Amino acid sequence: MIRVVLADDEDLIRGALAALLELEDDITVVAQASDGDAAVAEVRRHEPDIAVFDLEMPRRDGVLAAEAVRGLAGVAVVIVTRHARPGVLRRALSAGVRGFVPKTTPAAQLASILRDVHAGRRYVDSEIAAAALTEGACPLTARELDVLRHALRGGTVADIAREAHLAAGTVRNYLSSAMTKLGVRTRYEAARLAWEEGWI
Repeated sequence: MIRVVLADDEDLIRGALAALLELEDDITVVAQASDGDAAVAEVRRHEPDIAVFDLEMPRRDGVLAAEAVRGLAGVAVVIVTRHARPGVLRRALSAGVRGFVPKTTPAAQLASILRDVHAGRRYVDSEIAAAALTEGACPLTARELDVLRHALRGGTVADIAREAHLAAGTVRNYLSSAMTKLGVRTRYEAARLAWEEGWI
């Protein structure tokens, strides 16, 4: 039996997906969560074979949740998302994610993908993979991306500095550098562009 922890902040989608997976003879959903922090806690509590995380979740997105459970033995992470961008795919693969699946995928195919992942294989949607090979690499540093991730939620430079554990002047320098590299006028434009490209 393949034991699954399922996390999605949309109750209707999470419930429907859990019900459909439970119809499979060899798959059982042992826990559900509605945000990234709870998803990590449920994976640590149940130690499932597979964690199926939505990409866009409150408190911690699917990729950050995958990084948090990466060291747990035997747990493979599959990301499902409606924001299937190549940059997100690169982040997910770097975090050790074993499956990357658009939400347009039929439930029966998802069950098949989970079986493949459980068998040690990897699944990446072919269209996203092709797009990832043809798009340019991210020009921003890890620190610039981290600051933009905080900037995306709004707030002042002081707010970002506090959240990122940096000095305000350092945050300004990272934001300025990112804005210059991306050719935009404001930190919000930079954060939004980085999000649209799937870098954060």
